[in-house]
Amino acid sequence: MGGIKTARVNYTGGMRFTAEAGSGHQLVMDTPTDEGGASGGFSPMELPLVALAGCMGMDVVSILRKQRQDLTGYDVAVRGERADQHPKVFVRVTVEHTFTGHGLRRDMVERAIELSRTRYCSVSAMLAPTVDITHHVTLVEGDAPA
Repeated sequence: MGGIKTARVNYTGGMRFTAEAGSGHQLVMDTPTDEGGASGGFSPMELPLVALAGCMGMDVVSILRKQRQDLTGYDVAVRGERADQHPKVFVRVTVEHTFTGHGLRRDMVERAIELSRTRYCSVSAMLAPTVDITHHVTLVEGDAPA
């Protein structure tokens, strides 16, 4: 078994909830003001996008380190398109990977993304059966901006 993860949310007024994971880390969820909230936190539908970017990012960095790639920066931008009708699930997600480093090899970077996408990233594995996910890669030579 891969272990058990837990979470709990507590209503704190308006449309705002404070979430706490079993690890003890917290975040705030809310809705935009036009939906009755105060825009005081992540919307629930932003969280799968954040989770995908973080999960893949951690995998890819780990793989590139093992490949001894000289990575100085990595930015993952995710854009999700939702269905027009309820439950308004994601139908398409675009992941833009921007790598900064010295002498990065495109083949190794693309292989790291592929391994994350198909083998290691649990979030990607959950979304992939129902969401069209595409990946784009940009390589930038040099040090990451401060």
